[in-house]
Amino acid sequence: MVTKPGKKHSMTLRMLIIVGPVILLIGLIVGWNLFTAAQMKKYMGAGGIPPATVSTMKAHAQDWQDALSGVGSLRAVRGVDLSTEIAGLVRKVNFASGTDVAPGAVLVELNSDAERAQVETLQVAVELAQTTLNRDREQLTVQAVSQATIDNDEADLRSKKAQLAQMQATLEKKTILAPFAGRLGITTVAPGQYLNTGDKIVTLQAINPIYLDFYLPQQQVSRIKRGQPVTVTTDAWPGREFPGKITALNSMVDPVTRNIQVEATIANPDRALLSGMYAKVNVLVGSVQHLITLPQAAVTYNPYGASVFLAQASETAKAGAAASLVAAQTFVTLGPTRGDQVAVLKGIREGDTVVTGGQMKLRPGTPLIVNDAVQPRNDPNPKPQEQ
Repeated sequence: MVTKPGKKHSMTLRMLIIVGPVILLIGLIVGWNLFTAAQMKKYMGAGGIPPATVSTMKAHAQDWQDALSGVGSLRAVRGVDLSTEIAGLVRKVNFASGTDVAPGAVLVELNSDAERAQVETLQVAVELAQTTLNRDREQLTVQAVSQATIDNDEADLRSKKAQLAQMQATLEKKTILAPFAGRLGITTVAPGQYLNTGDKIVTLQAINPIYLDFYLPQQQVSRIKRGQPVTVTTDAWPGREFPGKITALNSMVDPVTRNIQVEATIANPDRALLSGMYAKVNVLVGSVQHLITLPQAAVTYNPYGASVFLAQASETAKAGAAASLVAAQTFVTLGPTRGDQVAVLKGIREGDTVVTGGQMKLRPGTPLIVNDAVQPRNDPNPKPQEQ
């Protein structure tokens, strides 16, 4: 059978139309794969590991003073709720709420007219008894009276003097005095008000200096002693530290919590600290050391030990090629912590570049892209941030 030339060319054309798109598609796929491989090779470091973006910082040493932390409550050196020993009607109130008073200052006067009259009556009675005794003693010299009369006169005089002293004491109780210097609280007592025995008049607090009572675990007893310096902070005065020292340790450990109560005396010349305030305390212990410190967020904690990642020059950079950084993991020995910081005793040297953020995605040899725009908190005395 003979195929006509025109029919042969038509079949070839149809085959090209069918096969051509397939060949073109295969070519596009192969080209895209080659392009992707080239891009991956361009952006991947040694060993085919993709780079990771991290933040870093230079390790440097700081003066480190070890401290024990605790919380406690401020207490006045002397504090009382003033009241009256006897009932009476308030005649005068000689103070304003919240003011400072000196010792012996007259605060409240109760009505004492009856007591004053009785004191005057008894004073006259004492004078009469004294006159009678003096006259009878003169009569005794001429045997005009007996010794028994003199004894009765002396007993009567002593009785009258005792009654006078008792009434004078009652009269003094009608005047309420400040027993010591301090700051008064808020009172609701007013002239004309009747006070019963024991009714509260006002609070008086001596708050310069002021005590801080706090607790520490029993295992710290060997590290604390009287005279040890402390610093106190409170959220009532953000950013301010109040110095003081330990003045007493309790004579026993709480058998339930196994904590020991510690008393510190804090200077408070401007009365900024008030009794009942909550406060934080740091007890400075040991000597000042010069230690390398890092943010605690820079340390990776594992069951087999703590480690950090360092940003080091790659082998190609050491050979003179374009500078690049890779991750190197090193184990560290950690010391005490304070705030956001931790002391590093072994494992890194001052001046090493330490990865502080993004280290969770690293492994040794990972190429690094450094972006230090965001750094973890590194404050030795962090404070709560208000929302």
